[in-house]
Amino acid sequence: MRSRINLTNEQDDSNIDMTPMLDIVFIMLIFFIVSTTFVKESGVDINRPASSTAQQQDSSGVRLAVTADGLVWLEGKQTDIRMIRPKLERMKVEQPDIAVLLQADEDTKTGVLIRVMDQVKLAGIEQLAVATKNAVQGAH
Repeated sequence: MRSRINLTNEQDDSNIDMTPMLDIVFIMLIFFIVSTTFVKESGVDINRPASSTAQQQDSSGVRLAVTADGLVWLEGKQTDIRMIRPKLERMKVEQPDIAVLLQADEDTKTGVLIRVMDQVKLAGIEQLAVATKNAVQGAH
């Protein structure tokens, strides 16, 4: 007697291959991460003073922050006032038309603020803006 071999497969192969879809998802994720622009913050919380004549400015440039207790932060890193000038001079060599956005806390002593502004000017940077918030419309 001959035995018969059943060549028909009773199970249906209805599996969906997810690999191409996962590849596309990962490629899109990489694209969005690379193309996203990140907002640079000063690294500390600053309570900016209000001004009724505040104007919206381009936020590009070097961020310099002075806290209420007189600590100075340059590009998110705490620094000494005496180190502002040499660091900004090095940045100016790389980018000659550099601008500085000074974010001073409302309770910062005027003497500290003036010393920081002097260091910026001594570094040869003419474009210096002080960040405020608009008294009527909110933060700028």
